[in-house]
Amino acid sequence: MRWFGFGFNAFGQLHHVRESVSYGNIVKEVKVIDPAELKCHLDGSCCRQISRVRASWSGLACLHLDGDGGLCLAGFNAGGDTFLARSRGCEDAAIGESFLILAFPDRVESWDLNNNQKTPTWSMKTKTSPVDAGMPLNLPLTHGGYIATKPPFYHPLSPLLKATRLALGAEHTILLSAGGAVYTWGLGSHGQLGHGGLSSEEEPRVVEALWGMTMSCVATGGWHTVCISDGGDLYVWGWNESGQLGLPSQAVRQTRQHLNNQQLAGTSSCQELPTEENDKEVFISIQAFPALLDITPSCEVTSVDCGSRHTAAVTSTGDLYTWGWGEYGQLGYETSCSDEPRRVDYFRDKQMRVVDVTCGGWNTFAAIAKEEVDD
Repeated sequence: MRWFGFGFNAFGQLHHVRESVSYGNIVKEVKVIDPAELKCHLDGSCCRQISRVRASWSGLACLHLDGDGGLCLAGFNAGGDTFLARSRGCEDAAIGESFLILAFPDRVESWDLNNNQKTPTWSMKTKTSPVDAGMPLNLPLTHGGYIATKPPFYHPLSPLLKATRLALGAEHTILLSAGGAVYTWGLGSHGQLGHGGLSSEEEPRVVEALWGMTMSCVATGGWHTVCISDGGDLYVWGWNESGQLGLPSQAVRQTRQHLNNQQLAGTSSCQELPTEENDKEVFISIQAFPALLDITPSCEVTSVDCGSRHTAAVTSTGDLYTWGWGEYGQLGYETSCSDEPRRVDYFRDKQMRVVDVTCGGWNTFAAIAKEEVDD
């Protein structure tokens, strides 16, 4: 599987990207719009296939599940090959701004990225239950609970929830049960819990608007939440300030109109764009309960993930769509923000089929299985 990345690169987390020289100093390309393939060199020379990608705002962890396994890091506090030997045999990882979480079949470890210590900051032995037997590890979920990327690391979950997937937002959590039900809890000030209000929840509460529909995937951004149904429908809720829900955003439309007016200012027929149509449009700043989002009428959504204020989804046709805040190129096309899903044409033009996507805070990573796309 090949992985491509684009977006924020101030800390060199997209380690494959061009560098330029300014006044004798090497300057990394901060804004990367065109997707470029990740090249992870382990042991100083050997380039191996990347199986999984885990990203934070400033860092990137590339997992290699072939051979002896292991991972390589890029970005702020990457530590070179320090974690290569320590991560041998790990099945998953999660990276934050200060800590790296490694999940092994029998334990979970947390390593401080700011210190070159020889032992983990925190560790916990795990015991596989009959229900978990044979299921691959998928952080942040672990046996009996979930792991955060900052202290306190371990949070227990009721076995009655039968969690199969879990995602952590800036201040809220979403959980998918074995039966396809969705639960949320945490801060609700931006409608990110999907319960129809802005109240917070201390304990997992089922999202009643989705009750009776089986969900297969969940993801969160900073303050917005998304999920996919078994039928490939995408549901969104929470904060929409940058158009990250794919719903009409007044801030996005005002930015777009301002840019268009600036372009018109240089023409002989200088005039502002009409605003009558926009005045009649209903804008959504906060969507407090799930809304169905149609990306395209002819295909299903198979995978989705969120950055801080943007969203990326893969369709059954092998295309990648992105929307939301795009100031650093994390949407894969030139725009500061978009409140409408738009296809990343790079992959279609290169005859590449996207099969998975994961996001950092301000960047996006797409997995390519084979270089064939449907017409």
